[in-house]
Amino acid sequence: MLTFILWCILFVLCWPIAIIALFLYPIVWLLLLPFRLLGFAVELSFDLVRNIFMLPFRILGAR
Repeated sequence: MLTFILWCILFVLCWPIAIIALFLYPIVWLLLLPFRLLGFAVELSFDLVRNIFMLPFRILGAR
């Protein structure tokens, strides 16, 4: 919602830049998508390593 309000303000102030931003936003989103997926994979890898490391402590703490 905040992005839309900022875009509306930009549209009032300088409508050509707002129209260009409207068309470039999906292209930029598609270009950044692989980096988001890579970040998700790295985060899952770190979670897996942390859970493997913490497993003995969880087993001992359950008693």
